[in-house]
Amino acid sequence: MNELNPIYTRSSTQVIVKQNALIRQVYAWMGAGLAVTALMALVTLSSPALLKAVLGNKLVFYGLMIGELALVFTLSGAINRLRAATATLIFIMYSVLNGITLSVVFLAYTANSITSTFVITAGMFGAMSVYGYLTKRDLTSWGSFLFMGLIGIVIASIVNIFVGSSAVSWVVSGIGVIVFTGLTAYDTWKIKEMAAQGTEGRKPAILGALTLYLDFINLFLMLLRFTGSRR
Repeated sequence: MNELNPIYTRSSTQVIVKQNALIRQVYAWMGAGLAVTALMALVTLSSPALLKAVLGNKLVFYGLMIGELALVFTLSGAINRLRAATATLIFIMYSVLNGITLSVVFLAYTANSITSTFVITAGMFGAMSVYGYLTKRDLTSWGSFLFMGLIGIVIASIVNIFVGSSAVSWVVSGIGVIVFTGLTAYDTWKIKEMAAQGTEGRKPAILGALTLYLDFINLFLMLLRFTGSRR
């Protein structure tokens, strides 16, 4: 029996140790990214000059958005060619830019509703991440389904920029809550599986942190439409 095989037991223990180590690193970097984003949002909101620079010029705002996308694609697509220090810098830079752009969203909602939505998001994210880590199920099939949902959200959001329908916006937000809740579990499971296959180090931790960071931020924004109180 497996439980009587010391080699099997030792191997299983090593896998669990690697999984726990990678997950700890991922959450540490993700937490650091969220902290940087929150700090930059507060700095931007408290600086009339910075707010004017972001809100007063559409080119600046869209430039920041394009910069964020460029950093995400660079980190995701070139992670194997980047040095660990470079990957870390890109992640922090993205967190900074995202904090600046999120300040625009925070202007539209009360501080209390932002705080309560953050707490709700943290609870949902935490529960699904724990599920993704502890489940014995193979969640591979979730990936394609959730990816199709994500593509649908992106397309619908782009179309709605021109249509301007509040009904479409609410539907997209509702689907977004479902998709990013599922992605939280799936991405956590995927990180765990990567660790089981021997993946370790700062670069995989940074990439995992970026993935879960995006899940958290997008889930927060989708929930904010439902739970947020506008100023």
